[in-house]
Amino acid sequence: MDTATHFVIGIGLAGLAYTDPAVAADPKLAAVVMAATILGSQAPDFDGLLRLKNNAVYIRNHRGWSHSVPFWFIWIGLISGLLSLLFMRMDYWHIALWTAVAVCFHVFTDVFNTYGTQAMRPFTSKWISWNIIHIFDPWIFAAHVVAILLWAFGLGQPAVIFTTLYIAIGLYYIWRTLAHYTVHRWIQRHDTDRRNGDRYTVIPTIHHRRWHVVKKHEDGSYDIGYLAGVDLRWVKHAVSVQHPAVDASKAHPDIQAFLYFSSYAVAEVEEMPWGYIVRWGDVRYRHRRQYPFVAVIAMDLHYQTINTYVGWLSEEKMEKKILVNP
Repeated sequence: MDTATHFVIGIGLAGLAYTDPAVAADPKLAAVVMAATILGSQAPDFDGLLRLKNNAVYIRNHRGWSHSVPFWFIWIGLISGLLSLLFMRMDYWHIALWTAVAVCFHVFTDVFNTYGTQAMRPFTSKWISWNIIHIFDPWIFAAHVVAILLWAFGLGQPAVIFTTLYIAIGLYYIWRTLAHYTVHRWIQRHDTDRRNGDRYTVIPTIHHRRWHVVKKHEDGSYDIGYLAGVDLRWVKHAVSVQHPAVDASKAHPDIQAFLYFSSYAVAEVEEMPWGYIVRWGDVRYRHRRQYPFVAVIAMDLHYQTINTYVGWLSEEKMEKKILVNP
Protein backbone atom coordinates (compact mmCIF):
# COMPACT_ATOMS: atom_id res chain seq x y z
CA MET A 1 0.00 0.00 0.00
CA ASP A 2 1.01 3.65 -0.24
CA THR A 3 2.63 5.52 2.67
CA ALA A 4 -0.53 7.46 3.62
CA THR A 5 -2.59 4.28 3.88
CA HIS A 6 0.07 2.56 6.00
CA PHE A 7 0.01 5.61 8.28
CA VAL A 8 -3.75 5.57 8.88
CA ILE A 9 -3.55 1.79 9.38
CA GLY A 10 -0.97 2.44 12.08
CA ILE A 11 -3.44 4.70 13.90
CA GLY A 12 -6.25 2.22 13.26
CA LEU A 13 -4.28 -0.62 14.83
CA ALA A 14 -3.65 1.61 17.87
CA GLY A 15 -7.43 1.90 18.18
CA LEU A 16 -7.80 -1.86 17.77
CA ALA A 17 -5.26 -2.31 20.58
CA TYR A 18 -7.96 -1.15 22.99
CA THR A 19 -9.32 -4.69 22.73
CA ASP A 20 -6.24 -5.55 24.83
CA PRO A 21 -7.30 -5.03 28.51
CA ALA A 22 -3.82 -3.84 29.52
CA VAL A 23 -3.85 -1.14 26.84
CA ALA A 24 -7.43 -0.07 27.57
CA ALA A 25 -6.63 0.30 31.28
CA ASP A 26 -3.46 2.39 30.90
CA PRO A 27 -3.53 5.61 28.82
CA LYS A 28 0.27 5.87 28.95
CA LEU A 29 0.69 2.34 27.60
CA ALA A 30 -1.94 3.12 24.94
CA ALA A 31 0.10 6.14 23.80
CA VAL A 32 3.28 4.04 23.55
CA VAL A 33 1.40 1.32 21.67
CA MET A 34 0.18 3.95 19.21
CA ALA A 35 3.81 4.96 18.59
CA ALA A 36 4.62 1.26 18.12
CA THR A 37 1.84 0.60 15.62
CA ILE A 38 2.59 3.73 13.59
CA LEU A 39 6.31 2.89 13.45
CA GLY A 40 5.58 -0.78 12.79
CA SER A 41 3.23 0.14 9.95
CA GLN A 42 6.00 2.15 8.28
CA ALA A 43 9.11 0.13 9.19
CA PRO A 44 9.26 -2.31 6.23
CA ASP A 45 9.31 0.71 3.89
CA PHE A 46 12.33 2.25 5.60
CA ASP A 47 14.28 0.77 2.68
CA GLY A 48 13.08 3.91 0.86
CA LEU A 49 16.26 5.46 2.21
CA LEU A 50 18.06 3.50 -0.52
CA ARG A 51 16.90 6.24 -2.89
CA LEU A 52 19.66 8.36 -1.36
CA LYS A 53 22.15 6.07 -3.08
CA ASN A 54 20.41 5.77 -6.44
CA ASN A 55 17.13 4.65 -8.00
CA ALA A 56 18.52 1.37 -9.34
CA VAL A 57 19.56 0.17 -5.87
CA TYR A 58 16.16 1.22 -4.54
CA ILE A 59 14.25 -0.58 -7.32
CA ARG A 60 16.25 -3.77 -6.84
CA ASN A 61 15.79 -3.88 -3.06
CA HIS A 62 12.49 -2.13 -2.28
CA ARG A 63 10.05 -4.55 -0.63
CA GLY A 64 12.82 -7.16 -0.64
CA TRP A 65 14.74 -8.04 2.50
CA SER A 66 12.98 -5.29 4.48
CA HIS A 67 9.71 -7.26 4.10
CA SER A 68 11.27 -10.71 4.58
CA VAL A 69 10.65 -13.15 7.44
CA PRO A 70 13.90 -12.35 9.32
CA PHE A 71 13.14 -8.63 9.16
CA TRP A 72 9.71 -9.12 10.67
CA PHE A 73 11.50 -10.05 13.88
CA ILE A 74 14.19 -7.40 13.42
CA TRP A 75 11.63 -4.59 13.09
CA ILE A 76 9.61 -5.92 16.02
CA GLY A 77 12.69 -6.18 18.20
CA LEU A 78 14.08 -2.78 17.24
CA ILE A 79 10.84 -0.82 17.65
CA SER A 80 9.57 -2.48 20.81
CA GLY A 81 13.08 -2.50 22.32
CA LEU A 82 13.60 1.19 21.63
CA LEU A 83 10.21 2.19 23.02
CA SER A 84 10.74 0.02 26.10
CA LEU A 85 14.07 1.73 26.74
CA LEU A 86 12.48 5.16 26.37
CA PHE A 87 9.53 4.25 28.59
CA MET A 88 11.06 1.92 31.15
CA ARG A 89 7.90 1.20 33.12
CA MET A 90 5.80 0.17 30.15
CA ASP A 91 4.88 -3.48 29.58
CA TYR A 92 7.37 -4.73 26.92
CA TRP A 93 5.31 -7.70 25.79
CA HIS A 94 2.20 -5.68 25.01
CA ILE A 95 4.32 -3.19 23.05
CA ALA A 96 5.99 -6.07 21.18
CA LEU A 97 2.64 -7.71 20.44
CA TRP A 98 1.12 -4.66 18.79
CA THR A 99 4.36 -3.84 16.97
CA ALA A 100 4.23 -7.36 15.54
CA VAL A 101 0.62 -6.88 14.45
CA ALA A 102 1.56 -3.64 12.65
CA VAL A 103 4.65 -5.04 10.91
CA CYS A 104 2.92 -8.23 9.78
CA PHE A 105 -0.19 -6.35 8.64
CA HIS A 106 2.01 -4.06 6.50
CA VAL A 107 3.56 -7.06 4.72
CA PHE A 108 0.17 -8.77 4.43
CA THR A 109 -1.40 -5.79 2.65
CA ASP A 110 1.59 -5.38 0.33
CA VAL A 111 1.38 -8.89 -1.12
CA PHE A 112 -2.12 -8.06 -2.38
CA ASN A 113 -0.73 -5.29 -4.64
CA THR A 114 0.79 -5.53 -8.11
CA TYR A 115 4.22 -4.35 -6.96
CA GLY A 116 4.49 -7.26 -4.54
CA THR A 117 7.15 -8.20 -2.01
CA GLN A 118 9.80 -10.83 -1.36
CA ALA A 119 8.03 -11.65 1.88
CA MET A 120 9.15 -15.29 1.93
CA ARG A 121 12.88 -14.64 1.82
CA PRO A 122 15.16 -16.43 2.71
CA PHE A 123 13.05 -19.45 1.68
CA THR A 124 12.46 -18.03 -1.80
CA SER A 125 13.39 -14.81 -3.58
CA LYS A 126 10.20 -14.94 -5.68
CA TRP A 127 8.23 -11.69 -5.87
CA ILE A 128 4.78 -12.32 -4.38
CA SER A 129 2.17 -10.05 -5.95
CA TRP A 130 -1.43 -11.22 -5.93
CA ASN A 131 -2.84 -8.29 -7.97
CA ILE A 132 -6.01 -8.03 -5.87
CA ILE A 133 -5.93 -4.58 -4.21
CA HIS A 134 -4.75 -1.37 -5.88
CA ILE A 135 -1.71 0.21 -4.22
CA PHE A 136 -4.02 3.04 -3.14
CA ASP A 137 -7.51 1.82 -2.32
CA PRO A 138 -9.88 4.75 -1.65
CA TRP A 139 -12.28 2.59 0.35
CA ILE A 140 -9.61 1.28 2.75
CA PHE A 141 -8.16 4.76 3.24
CA ALA A 142 -11.52 6.49 3.69
CA ALA A 143 -12.81 3.82 6.09
CA HIS A 144 -9.78 4.36 8.31
CA VAL A 145 -10.17 8.13 8.22
CA VAL A 146 -13.86 7.89 9.21
CA ALA A 147 -13.06 5.48 12.05
CA ILE A 148 -10.24 7.70 13.32
CA LEU A 149 -12.52 10.75 13.28
CA LEU A 150 -15.23 8.87 15.20
CA TRP A 151 -12.60 7.98 17.81
CA ALA A 152 -11.12 11.49 17.93
CA PHE A 153 -14.52 13.12 18.53
CA GLY A 154 -15.54 10.56 21.15
CA LEU A 155 -18.40 9.17 19.10
CA GLY A 156 -17.70 5.57 20.06
CA GLN A 157 -15.44 3.26 21.98
CA PRO A 158 -12.19 2.55 20.06
CA ALA A 159 -12.43 -1.21 20.67
CA VAL A 160 -15.89 -1.26 19.06
CA ILE A 161 -15.09 1.15 16.23
CA PHE A 162 -11.90 -0.57 15.10
CA THR A 163 -13.07 -4.13 15.62
CA THR A 164 -15.96 -3.28 13.31
CA LEU A 165 -13.57 -1.59 10.87
CA TYR A 166 -11.21 -4.55 10.59
CA ILE A 167 -14.00 -7.09 10.30
CA ALA A 168 -15.33 -4.99 7.39
CA ILE A 169 -11.87 -4.77 5.84
CA GLY A 170 -11.44 -8.54 6.18
CA LEU A 171 -14.72 -9.05 4.33
CA TYR A 172 -13.62 -6.49 1.74
CA TYR A 173 -10.41 -8.41 1.08
CA ILE A 174 -12.39 -11.62 0.68
CA TRP A 175 -14.74 -9.92 -1.78
CA ARG A 176 -11.88 -8.46 -3.82
CA THR A 177 -10.12 -11.84 -3.89
CA LEU A 178 -13.26 -13.53 -5.18
CA ALA A 179 -13.78 -10.71 -7.69
CA HIS A 180 -10.23 -11.11 -9.00
CA TYR A 181 -10.66 -14.86 -9.35
CA THR A 182 -14.00 -14.43 -11.14
CA VAL A 183 -12.64 -11.80 -13.54
CA HIS A 184 -9.59 -13.93 -14.34
CA ARG A 185 -11.77 -16.93 -15.18
CA TRP A 186 -14.18 -14.77 -17.20
CA ILE A 187 -11.37 -13.39 -19.35
CA GLN A 188 -9.99 -16.87 -20.02
CA ARG A 189 -13.42 -18.00 -21.22
CA HIS A 190 -14.38 -14.94 -23.25
CA ASP A 191 -11.13 -13.82 -24.89
CA THR A 192 -11.76 -14.61 -28.55
CA ASP A 193 -8.07 -14.10 -29.43
CA ARG A 194 -6.76 -16.62 -26.94
CA ARG A 195 -3.95 -18.93 -28.07
CA ASN A 196 -2.59 -22.09 -26.51
CA GLY A 197 -0.11 -21.24 -23.79
CA ASP A 198 -1.39 -17.71 -23.16
CA ARG A 199 -1.05 -16.53 -19.56
CA TYR A 200 -3.17 -13.71 -18.13
CA THR A 201 -2.33 -11.21 -15.42
CA VAL A 202 -5.33 -9.25 -14.16
CA ILE A 203 -4.40 -6.02 -12.40
CA PRO A 204 -6.69 -3.91 -10.19
CA THR A 205 -7.23 -0.21 -10.74
CA ILE A 206 -8.62 2.46 -8.45
CA HIS A 207 -12.06 1.68 -9.98
CA HIS A 208 -13.56 -1.61 -8.80
CA ARG A 209 -15.15 -2.53 -12.13
CA ARG A 210 -12.11 -1.74 -14.28
CA TRP A 211 -9.08 -4.01 -14.53
CA HIS A 212 -5.89 -3.82 -16.56
CA VAL A 213 -5.11 -7.07 -18.35
CA VAL A 214 -1.75 -8.35 -19.58
CA LYS A 215 -1.68 -11.43 -21.78
CA LYS A 216 1.70 -13.09 -22.25
CA HIS A 217 2.19 -15.31 -25.28
CA GLU A 218 4.54 -18.26 -25.46
CA ASP A 219 6.87 -16.27 -27.74
CA GLY A 220 7.44 -13.70 -24.98
CA SER A 221 5.29 -10.96 -26.50
CA TYR A 222 2.38 -9.30 -24.70
CA ASP A 223 -1.09 -8.04 -25.43
CA ILE A 224 -2.14 -5.19 -23.13
CA GLY A 225 -5.76 -4.29 -22.56
CA TYR A 226 -8.46 -3.59 -20.04
CA LEU A 227 -11.74 -4.97 -18.83
CA ALA A 228 -14.52 -2.52 -17.93
CA GLY A 229 -17.58 -4.42 -16.77
CA VAL A 230 -17.86 -7.06 -19.50
CA ASP A 231 -16.09 -5.00 -22.16
CA LEU A 232 -12.68 -6.60 -22.84
CA ARG A 233 -10.46 -4.62 -25.20
CA TRP A 234 -6.87 -5.15 -26.32
CA VAL A 235 -5.15 -1.85 -27.04
CA LYS A 236 -1.47 -2.65 -27.49
CA HIS A 237 0.82 -5.47 -28.65
CA ALA A 238 4.27 -5.26 -27.08
CA VAL A 239 7.40 -7.23 -27.88
CA SER A 240 11.08 -6.64 -27.20
CA VAL A 241 13.06 -5.48 -30.23
CA GLN A 242 15.87 -7.80 -31.32
CA HIS A 243 18.91 -5.52 -31.51
CA PRO A 244 22.56 -5.64 -30.38
CA ALA A 245 21.93 -2.52 -28.27
CA VAL A 246 19.25 -4.40 -26.29
CA ASP A 247 21.67 -7.24 -25.60
CA ALA A 248 24.40 -4.79 -24.62
CA SER A 249 22.07 -2.92 -22.26
CA LYS A 250 21.53 -6.05 -20.16
CA ALA A 251 25.13 -5.85 -18.95
CA HIS A 252 24.56 -2.56 -17.15
CA PRO A 253 23.79 -2.84 -13.38
CA ASP A 254 20.88 -0.37 -13.62
CA ILE A 255 19.15 -2.43 -16.32
CA GLN A 256 19.90 -5.63 -14.41
CA ALA A 257 18.23 -4.13 -11.33
CA PHE A 258 15.11 -3.33 -13.36
CA LEU A 259 14.98 -6.80 -14.95
CA TYR A 260 15.54 -8.43 -11.55
CA PHE A 261 12.37 -6.78 -10.30
CA SER A 262 10.21 -7.05 -13.42
CA SER A 263 9.44 -10.16 -15.43
CA TYR A 264 7.08 -8.10 -17.63
CA ALA A 265 9.70 -5.95 -19.37
CA VAL A 266 9.91 -5.12 -23.06
CA ALA A 267 12.64 -3.17 -24.80
CA GLU A 268 12.52 -0.54 -27.54
CA VAL A 269 15.50 0.94 -29.38
CA GLU A 270 15.83 4.42 -30.82
CA GLU A 271 18.80 4.92 -33.13
CA MET A 272 20.46 8.32 -32.84
CA PRO A 273 23.32 9.90 -34.87
CA TRP A 274 25.58 9.41 -31.86
CA GLY A 275 24.37 5.99 -30.69
CA TYR A 276 21.31 4.29 -29.24
CA ILE A 277 18.64 4.78 -26.60
CA VAL A 278 17.22 1.55 -25.19
CA ARG A 279 13.99 1.89 -23.22
CA TRP A 280 12.84 -0.96 -21.03
CA GLY A 281 9.24 -0.64 -19.83
CA ASP A 282 7.13 -2.73 -17.47
CA VAL A 283 3.94 -3.51 -19.39
CA ARG A 284 1.91 -3.95 -16.20
CA TYR A 285 1.95 -0.20 -15.61
CA ARG A 286 0.97 1.12 -19.03
CA HIS A 287 -0.76 4.46 -18.51
CA ARG A 288 -1.91 6.98 -21.12
CA ARG A 289 -0.11 5.13 -23.92
CA GLN A 290 3.26 5.02 -22.19
CA TYR A 291 5.17 2.98 -19.63
CA PRO A 292 5.82 5.18 -16.59
CA PHE A 293 7.99 2.55 -14.88
CA VAL A 294 11.12 2.40 -17.02
CA ALA A 295 14.82 1.70 -17.25
CA VAL A 296 16.52 3.73 -19.96
CA ILE A 297 20.12 3.65 -21.13
CA ALA A 298 21.85 5.85 -23.70
CA MET A 299 24.87 4.27 -25.41
CA ASP A 300 27.33 5.47 -28.04
CA LEU A 301 27.91 3.69 -31.33
CA HIS A 302 30.25 1.25 -29.59
CA TYR A 303 27.60 0.38 -26.97
CA GLN A 304 29.41 2.21 -24.21
CA THR A 305 27.13 3.76 -21.58
CA ILE A 306 26.55 7.52 -21.70
CA ASN A 307 23.69 7.88 -19.22
CA THR A 308 20.96 5.86 -17.50
CA TYR A 309 17.69 6.37 -15.69
CA VAL A 310 15.61 3.88 -13.68
CA GLY A 311 12.29 4.61 -11.99
CA TRP A 312 8.85 6.17 -12.34
CA LEU A 313 8.72 9.02 -14.80
CA SER A 314 6.64 10.51 -17.58
CA GLU A 315 7.96 10.12 -21.11
CA GLU A 316 8.60 13.85 -21.42
CA LYS A 317 10.58 14.12 -18.19
CA MET A 318 12.47 10.93 -18.93
CA GLU A 319 13.66 12.27 -22.28
CA LYS A 320 14.89 15.45 -20.65
CA LYS A 321 16.94 13.37 -18.22
CA ILE A 322 18.34 10.82 -20.65
CA LEU A 323 18.99 12.82 -23.82
CA VAL A 324 22.48 14.26 -23.99
CA ASN A 325 24.68 15.98 -26.49
CA PRO A 326 27.76 13.77 -26.74
